[in-house]
Amino acid sequence: MANEKTAKTVVKDEVGTAFKWFHATSANGGAMLMAAVIASYFSVYMTDTLKIPAAAASAIMFVATLWDAINDPMMGVIADRTKSRWGRYRPYFIFAPILLTFFATMIWIDWGFASTSTKVAYVLIMYIGYGMTVTMYSMPHMAILPAAVRSNEQRNMIISLGAGVCATVFTIGNTFTANITGFFNNIGFKNGYVPFMLICGVFAFISFWGLFATSKGKEKYLVEPEKGHPLKEIGRVLKYKEVWPYLIAWVMASMGYGMMFSTSVYYIMYYWARPDLIPVYMGVISIGALISMVVLMPIFLKVFKTGQKALFVSQGLSIVLYVILFFAGKTNFVFLCVLTFISACTASMQNALVNVLVNDTIDFIMLKEGKSSNGVISSIKGFAQKCGNTIVSSGILAVLSISGYIAGAIGQQPESAMFALNFLKFGAPSLTGIILIICVVKSPMNKYAEDIAVMKVKMGEDK
Repeated sequence: MANEKTAKTVVKDEVGTAFKWFHATSANGGAMLMAAVIASYFSVYMTDTLKIPAAAASAIMFVATLWDAINDPMMGVIADRTKSRWGRYRPYFIFAPILLTFFATMIWIDWGFASTSTKVAYVLIMYIGYGMTVTMYSMPHMAILPAAVRSNEQRNMIISLGAGVCATVFTIGNTFTANITGFFNNIGFKNGYVPFMLICGVFAFISFWGLFATSKGKEKYLVEPEKGHPLKEIGRVLKYKEVWPYLIAWVMASMGYGMMFSTSVYYIMYYWARPDLIPVYMGVISIGALISMVVLMPIFLKVFKTGQKALFVSQGLSIVLYVILFFAGKTNFVFLCVLTFISACTASMQNALVNVLVNDTIDFIMLKEGKSSNGVISSIKGFAQKCGNTIVSSGILAVLSISGYIAGAIGQQPESAMFALNFLKFGAPSLTGIILIICVVKSPMNKYAEDIAVMKVKMGEDK
């Protein structure tokens, strides 16, 4: 549209190459590699190595991720109200990698507790600490981008770059975790996950501190936030009906993306009864995700012009493939891998494309109220995402427990557990994808695009 074109001609490169790369590699680099390993392998580690019952493991994930979701909005308000000599959002990039490395390492340490309740308590405390650390950096990380960059084109480019890095580390995490941890085990480590997390921590230090350095003076497009109660701040945003379809979309995107990775180890180990094929299958998913983020997502954004349309098309294709795999996924392993690869290519970009919706919401609130709510809106998105994570992480284990799943019983699972594994892997993501599409199609936010473009041009003229 004409107004958007005007905005593009006014705005040059606002942040520089170093900022773009450190923004892309901080939350999506070493930190994301930790998250990939934890998302795909930690549930299995609890049930099959620590011997924590599936029901208890489900309770751990539910309590930890629910608290993680609840504290997101609080962190968003705190971030928006932060005043320091380093800026509003930048201070959190200093402390994040320290705490992240500590908790992400500690959750993998088996102290040999004889009591199951002691094991559960320890894992719960460490997992809560890990989740709170992720919250501490993810809210400022999302909020600083629209604070530093006005142009939708530049924002989308940086989001795409981050998505590419995310896909790359997910490929490494899901494909090579068994090889990496096995290597460390072979050279004398009792638990290969521990040195793996420490190495990831080194990369997290480099990228977060790099983002801190390169974001100096970049928090330009901000106004003073409202000084009311935190819940009032959240309510101020959620009072707009235009925001709610995106809120639901964030939950669904998190669930769909989480199901794709979190169920895969269980699916191959027990539904196919082929644990030897886990690295192959995880590699197929991860390479598909890599291609999705690095190659397909920029193409989708260019062809379909908006993140909403790209999200709609990618999800529609994913649903079709999931339905086919639900009914015919066990026909042949090559067939499974081919269709899984294609579905990973189409589905993986959703986790990045929904960040476009965050920026749209920030701009919408600025248009309606003339107030900067970057942290609050980022935290609402984080809350929605964590709600999705809560459902996925605890729901998988709860469903398996109810279905009669037997830990370690490869090739001996009851039919009820086999159905549950198939549904969790392909049936559930189909349903979340349908709901996501409905939310994107019915969203009333698009009608404000021209007004938002004009507002951003005026903001640039005032600087």
